[in-house]
Amino acid sequence: MTSYLKTTILLAGLTAIFMAVGFLLGGKTGLIIAFVMALGMNLFSYWNSGDMVLSMYGAREVDSWSAPEFHGIVARLAERAGLPMPRVYIIQNDQPNAFATGRDPDHAAVAATTGLLQRLTPEEIAGVMAHELAHVKNRDTLIMTITATIAGAVSMLANFGLFFGASSNDERGGNPLGMVGAILAAILAPIAATLVQMAISRTREFEADRIGAEICGRPNWLADALTNIHNSANHIPNYQAEAHPATAHLFIANPLSGASMASLFSTHPDMGERVARLRAMAAQTGGFTGGFGGGGRATPPRDGRSPWGAPPQGGFMPQNRRGPWG
Repeated sequence: MTSYLKTTILLAGLTAIFMAVGFLLGGKTGLIIAFVMALGMNLFSYWNSGDMVLSMYGAREVDSWSAPEFHGIVARLAERAGLPMPRVYIIQNDQPNAFATGRDPDHAAVAATTGLLQRLTPEEIAGVMAHELAHVKNRDTLIMTITATIAGAVSMLANFGLFFGASSNDERGGNPLGMVGAILAAILAPIAATLVQMAISRTREFEADRIGAEICGRPNWLADALTNIHNSANHIPNYQAEAHPATAHLFIANPLSGASMASLFSTHPDMGERVARLRAMAAQTGGFTGGFGGGGRATPPRDGRSPWGAPPQGGFMPQNRRGPWG
């Protein structure tokens, strides 16, 4: 079974959960309403989900003038990946993290937190953004943002039904299980939606790691970045993500704290396994890859740092990492 077929089945499952919640809350009438809502949300998400997620996190768009070093890294990586230049955003958040969004490569956006730009080295930042561009290349961004939208709606609908109760008059198309159905929907539906999110995200994270390592040319850059992000994220809360847990699977690392109940169902693969795979990839290729879509081993960079040529003025970004983000 291909990853695309598996993802299609999982998305269908998520839509079915949404419709099941509608049935538990409103019987046949609720089922029909939920079906129509699911179709409408999928259409709305196709055109607007990317901007919605960026708005949730208060992301600020930057360019080559307002954030030249960070923007330049993304531009060089996009060129190596054969992608159109995505929009570039910075999120004011101390937790080091990043995500990509957008319905296709021509309408993609990548976002990094100020914590990531301040705490990681330029090489590690390149590894992270290469991972995000791999999601764009694989067209994961649309699937993952639509998943976030539907999963969030499942939880909202279930909580709405529990709060307001439900009619038990099945003859008029009401909830056949009454308040019991509402309680079941409120408890089980968000868990089921999270499990589907987990399956979708975990299916695609390993592939994005592999292709991201090829894009940046150095698997160890991404491995080091994931290690540092994991160590820091465990101690730095992301209150924006806590307020929107349905979007957690968009990030390169789980942004939810251990105190959150949602973190019990992590949407990300084990970080240790991800790092181990990247280390193994580096060992097999001598630390260098042939670049996105290339074959064989790339020639080691002359400056010992950047696989695509000499970095401007001694590196991707100033060594003190004091950019326009603070």
